Amino acid sequence: MPNMSPKKNPMPSQEPAVRRRNFDEVALGYTAQIAMDEAARCLHCKNRPCVSGCPVGIDIPSFIEQVRIGNFGEAYRIITLSSSLPAVCGRVCPQESQCEGKCVRGIKGEPVGIGRLERFVADRHNENETDAPEKPEPNGHRVAVVGSGPSGLTCAGDLAKKGYDVTVFEALHTAGGVLVYGIPEFRLPKAIVEKEIDGLRALGVKIETNTVIGKTLTVEELMHEGGFEAVFIGSGAGLPRFMGIPGESLKGVYSANEFLTRVNLMKAYRPGSATPVEEARRVAVVGGGNVAMDAARCAMRLGAEEVSVVYRRSLEELPARREEVEHAMEEGIEFRLLTNPVEILGDGSGFVSGLRCVRMELGEPDASGRRSPVELPGSEFLLECDCVIMAIGTSPNPLIKSTTAGLEINRRGGIVVEESTGKTSLDGVYAGGDAVTGAATVILAMGAGKTAASAIDDYLKKNGTER
Repeated sequence: MPNMSPKKNPMPSQEPAVRRRNFDEVALGYTAQIAMDEAARCLHCKNRPCVSGCPVGIDIPSFIEQVRIGNFGEAYRIITLSSSLPAVCGRVCPQESQCEGKCVRGIKGEPVGIGRLERFVADRHNENETDAPEKPEPNGHRVAVVGSGPSGLTCAGDLAKKGYDVTVFEALHTAGGVLVYGIPEFRLPKAIVEKEIDGLRALGVKIETNTVIGKTLTVEELMHEGGFEAVFIGSGAGLPRFMGIPGESLKGVYSANEFLTRVNLMKAYRPGSATPVEEARRVAVVGGGNVAMDAARCAMRLGAEEVSVVYRRSLEELPARREEVEHAMEEGIEFRLLTNPVEILGDGSGFVSGLRCVRMELGEPDASGRRSPVELPGSEFLLECDCVIMAIGTSPNPLIKSTTAGLEINRRGGIVVEESTGKTSLDGVYAGGDAVTGAATVILAMGAGKTAASAIDDYLKKNGTER
């Protein structure tokens, strides 16, 4: 009999007063008992709306049923038929706007905690299973994947499962892309990412780090000299954006990309770090997305006395996940809404001393459907701070496009692809994730990698050289 409780089982977590000063994971995960109870809330709808909300098409009702009866191994098997990174997805996917957003239980209460159950299943497997996955029979074809973020890893995993010889080329010294440099330890422990990547290595995926495609090797060299029959470009969106306001060159101004990379990948929070960040007392984070929340919460954990999120729209328009916003508020981060910076002020010695802002009000909707912020005359004020973090988006790095002749790029710097296949303007070259769309979510990047893997498989079956 279904559990008809209108609310999902709460997630055990660290207390806000404790977690705001450490980098340990905030959410502690379900126990087996809690997971089985939550799974019993699923109604197993005939039309399975939750599946339609999942970019990688996980058979959600089936895996949840296995959790309900305590068959956690089978639940994991079902998830991994569609997803190469279940422990990652269970933590960072915006389930509320995807699978859970389609859940029937959400009409008159809270949806089933699908993401929490996926995390439980993946963590249970990782803690208890030591057997290596069975390698498929090699099919003799080689594919190169550029970038080891979620789109690249998904594409590599799906192709490896089909018997392809896959090599992933990563520019940084550690595989994982945005999963390791962008998402903080307290949201996504790096040991989890390593475990997922080890699973891909066990399938035969090779990973070459410290290899910058477009500089160390070009896409053309991969195909013509490297012997790869197809290439997938999942190089992400690592080029930061700034507002173009006075004072952005002052010391103490960071792009969120740089700040988070130093903290997450280079462990700047550890004493004696080779790549430290400013020891700031008052931090202003400009932006309202998940990256802004990550930057603000990292700044608090690094010892800041005051951290403010400065966002030009209201709380309703804030694009970050509700859970991340709530966690930030619980941790004492202040939200300065309907506020827009116009100048970063210096102290005369080249360091940040404050942020000149104006207050805004919401006018008519813009092209995205959100109401456009309009400046209120005479509303200027000063926000004291000694560090400013710009978290207003990123765009694809231009290196690959500048070194790949014939690769079509749109006006925003994204690679142009066929939506249904990920095929670029070049034969045998595919792309997906943030390199195409600009900064988006992990699961959408994974969906793009999955789409491209299927298309590459079709392409090589028709055009590949017999080996």
